[in-house]
Amino acid sequence: MRHDGGCLCGEVRYSVTTAPTRVTFCHCKFCQRTTGSAYLVEPIFDKRAFEVTKGEPTTYDHTSEGSGKVIHIHFCSTCATKLFLTFERFTEVVGVYGGTFDDPNWFERSPGNSKHIFLGVAQRGTIIPAGIACFEEHATNVEGEPNEPRVYSSPHAV
Repeated sequence: MRHDGGCLCGEVRYSVTTAPTRVTFCHCKFCQRTTGSAYLVEPIFDKRAFEVTKGEPTTYDHTSEGSGKVIHIHFCSTCATKLFLTFERFTEVVGVYGGTFDDPNWFERSPGNSKHIFLGVAQRGTIIPAGIACFEEHATNVEGEPNEPRVYSSPHAV
Protein backbone atom coordinates (compact mmCIF):
# COMPACT_ATOMS: atom_id res chain seq x y z
CA MET A 1 0.00 0.00 0.00
CA ARG A 2 1.37 3.40 -0.96
CA HIS A 3 -0.47 6.70 -1.10
CA ASP A 4 1.12 9.94 -2.23
CA GLY A 5 0.45 13.58 -1.66
CA GLY A 6 2.06 16.97 -1.96
CA CYS A 7 1.81 20.70 -2.24
CA LEU A 8 0.04 22.83 -4.84
CA CYS A 9 3.14 23.56 -6.92
CA GLY A 10 4.60 20.03 -6.75
CA GLU A 11 7.91 21.04 -5.15
CA VAL A 12 7.31 18.89 -2.04
CA ARG A 13 5.89 15.36 -2.23
CA TYR A 14 5.37 12.66 0.39
CA SER A 15 4.12 9.10 0.65
CA VAL A 16 2.67 6.82 3.30
CA THR A 17 2.85 3.04 3.28
CA THR A 18 0.09 2.10 5.75
CA ALA A 19 -3.41 3.13 6.63
CA PRO A 20 -3.57 5.79 9.35
CA THR A 21 -3.56 4.55 12.92
CA ARG A 22 -6.44 6.97 13.55
CA VAL A 23 -8.11 10.01 12.01
CA THR A 24 -8.50 13.12 14.12
CA PHE A 25 -10.99 15.83 13.25
CA CYS A 26 -9.54 18.75 15.17
CA HIS A 27 -11.73 21.79 15.82
CA CYS A 28 -9.20 23.78 17.93
CA LYS A 29 -8.51 27.43 17.15
CA PHE A 30 -4.99 26.52 15.95
CA CYS A 31 -6.37 24.10 13.34
CA GLN A 32 -9.11 26.53 12.32
CA ARG A 33 -6.48 29.16 11.71
CA THR A 34 -3.93 26.92 9.93
CA THR A 35 -6.55 25.45 7.59
CA GLY A 36 -8.62 28.59 7.15
CA SER A 37 -11.62 26.31 7.69
CA ALA A 38 -13.83 24.89 10.43
CA TYR A 39 -11.50 21.99 11.31
CA LEU A 40 -8.57 19.86 10.22
CA VAL A 41 -9.05 16.33 8.88
CA GLU A 42 -5.82 14.79 10.18
CA PRO A 43 -4.95 11.17 9.44
CA ILE A 44 -2.24 10.10 11.89
CA PHE A 45 0.60 7.80 10.77
CA ASP A 46 3.48 6.07 12.49
CA LYS A 47 6.62 8.04 11.53
CA ARG A 48 8.14 4.91 10.01
CA ALA A 49 5.31 4.75 7.43
CA PHE A 50 5.76 8.38 6.28
CA GLU A 51 8.43 9.71 3.91
CA VAL A 52 9.10 12.98 2.11
CA THR A 53 9.87 11.81 -1.44
CA LYS A 54 10.62 15.11 -3.18
CA GLY A 55 11.86 18.48 -2.01
CA GLU A 56 12.54 19.77 1.45
CA PRO A 57 9.66 21.27 3.43
CA THR A 58 10.17 24.36 5.53
CA THR A 59 9.23 24.07 9.20
CA TYR A 60 7.51 26.57 11.45
CA ASP A 61 7.56 25.76 15.18
CA HIS A 62 4.51 26.80 17.19
CA THR A 63 4.08 26.36 20.95
CA SER A 64 0.67 24.94 21.87
CA GLU A 65 -1.32 27.11 24.25
CA GLY A 66 -2.83 23.98 25.82
CA SER A 67 0.14 21.68 26.39
CA GLY A 68 3.05 24.12 26.14
CA LYS A 69 4.66 21.64 23.71
CA VAL A 70 5.94 22.50 20.23
CA ILE A 71 4.00 21.62 17.09
CA HIS A 72 6.19 21.51 13.97
CA ILE A 73 4.27 22.65 10.87
CA HIS A 74 5.92 21.42 7.66
CA PHE A 75 5.04 23.36 4.50
CA CYS A 76 6.25 24.21 1.00
CA SER A 77 8.28 27.41 0.97
CA THR A 78 7.30 28.09 -2.65
CA CYS A 79 3.49 27.80 -2.56
CA ALA A 80 2.96 27.79 1.24
CA THR A 81 0.85 24.59 1.30
CA LYS A 82 0.84 23.09 4.80
CA LEU A 83 1.53 19.37 4.39
CA PHE A 84 2.08 17.66 7.72
CA LEU A 85 2.67 18.12 11.44
CA THR A 86 5.14 16.55 13.83
CA PHE A 87 4.92 16.99 17.58
CA GLU A 88 7.15 17.40 20.60
CA ARG A 89 4.38 15.76 22.65
CA PHE A 90 3.77 12.78 20.31
CA THR A 91 7.19 11.98 18.87
CA GLU A 92 6.37 8.72 17.07
CA VAL A 93 3.64 10.03 14.75
CA VAL A 94 3.05 12.35 11.82
CA GLY A 95 -0.27 14.13 11.29
CA VAL A 96 -1.02 14.84 7.64
CA TYR A 97 -3.23 17.64 6.35
CA GLY A 98 -5.70 15.17 4.80
CA GLY A 99 -6.59 17.35 1.82
CA THR A 100 -3.00 17.24 0.53
CA PHE A 101 -3.22 13.58 -0.54
CA ASP A 102 -3.55 13.06 -4.29
CA ASP A 103 -6.72 11.14 -3.40
CA PRO A 104 -7.93 12.60 -0.11
CA ASN A 105 -10.70 9.98 0.09
CA TRP A 106 -8.47 6.89 0.20
CA PHE A 107 -8.42 6.50 3.99
CA GLU A 108 -11.32 5.28 6.11
CA ARG A 109 -13.17 7.60 8.46
CA SER A 110 -15.31 5.50 10.80
CA PRO A 111 -16.30 5.26 14.45
CA GLY A 112 -13.58 2.63 14.86
CA ASN A 113 -10.69 4.87 13.81
CA SER A 114 -11.89 8.48 14.19
CA LYS A 115 -12.47 11.11 16.84
CA HIS A 116 -13.47 14.77 17.00
CA ILE A 117 -11.51 16.92 19.43
CA PHE A 118 -11.85 20.47 20.81
CA LEU A 119 -15.60 20.65 20.25
CA GLY A 120 -15.67 23.30 22.99
CA VAL A 121 -14.39 25.81 20.42
CA ALA A 122 -15.88 24.28 17.26
CA GLN A 123 -17.52 26.67 14.82
CA ARG A 124 -21.29 27.00 15.20
CA GLY A 125 -23.29 24.85 12.82
CA THR A 126 -20.65 22.12 12.57
CA ILE A 127 -22.40 18.75 12.31
CA ILE A 128 -20.83 15.87 14.23
CA PRO A 129 -21.76 12.41 12.95
CA ALA A 130 -23.32 9.78 15.19
CA GLY A 131 -21.16 7.09 16.74
CA ILE A 132 -17.83 8.99 16.73
CA ALA A 133 -15.89 9.64 19.96
CA CYS A 134 -16.00 13.37 20.73
CA PHE A 135 -14.08 15.47 23.22
CA GLU A 136 -14.67 19.01 24.47
CA GLU A 137 -10.89 19.44 24.55
CA HIS A 138 -8.08 17.02 23.60
CA ALA A 139 -8.57 13.25 23.85
CA THR A 140 -5.79 13.13 26.45
CA ASN A 141 -4.88 15.55 29.22
CA VAL A 142 -1.44 17.17 29.51
CA GLU A 143 -0.20 14.23 31.61
CA GLY A 144 -1.21 11.80 28.84
CA GLU A 145 -4.23 10.34 30.63
CA PRO A 146 -7.28 9.69 28.40
CA ASN A 147 -10.27 11.99 28.72
CA GLU A 148 -13.79 10.54 28.69
CA PRO A 149 -15.41 10.76 25.21
CA ARG A 150 -18.97 11.68 24.41
CA VAL A 151 -20.66 9.71 21.62
CA TYR A 152 -23.83 11.07 20.02
CA SER A 153 -26.53 8.59 18.96
CA SER A 154 -27.61 10.81 16.06
CA PRO A 155 -25.92 13.61 14.13
CA HIS A 156 -25.31 16.58 16.43
CA ALA A 157 -24.97 20.29 15.60
CA VAL A 158 -22.37 22.14 17.64
